[in-house]
Amino acid sequence: MMKKKRLLIIVDFQNDFVDGSYSFLEAINIKPHLLKLIDEFEHSQDDIVFTRDIHQSDYLLTEEGKHKPFPHCLEGTFGAEIYGKVGEISKKYPVFDKDTYGSRKLYEYLLKHNYDEVTLVGLITSICVLANAVVVKTALPNAHVIVDSLGVTDPDKEIEMKTFDVLRGIDVEIK
Repeated sequence: MMKKKRLLIIVDFQNDFVDGSYSFLEAINIKPHLLKLIDEFEHSQDDIVFTRDIHQSDYLLTEEGKHKPFPHCLEGTFGAEIYGKVGEISKKYPVFDKDTYGSRKLYEYLLKHNYDEVTLVGLITSICVLANAVVVKTALPNAHVIVDSLGVTDPDKEIEMKTFDVLRGIDVEIK
């Protein structure tokens, strides 16, 4: 039997979300689980990619900036970099910069790789994790998609639970 082709996607685990301008207390708490998953995927020689939320200096003039008026992850700043040890590890893997919730570059990458199973972790559950789970389901409709609940978090736990329900509705497993 052939080995399942697996991918780990680490969404937006960036300085500004962990301890910067758009941070929240629980964000740092997922780091040990992210490192554990990275180690597992490296050990099994499965693929790993990262996304980064990257905005320009005109962020407050964008549609997102009008709704979320917190400048964050500005291109070229420390806040935009992937956090800590996870950031060091990310230098070995593809990193897809994006200026919106879902990643077009991730979508294009997925179309070229026929993954059987895709696991998503990172920040923020109800925003970019949700959007990129939809990207994965769109690019790979027959892949088994998992959001690992120990590897995601959200500043609003009620919204996070509703997000898990929405994800289940599009056949994403919440693990």
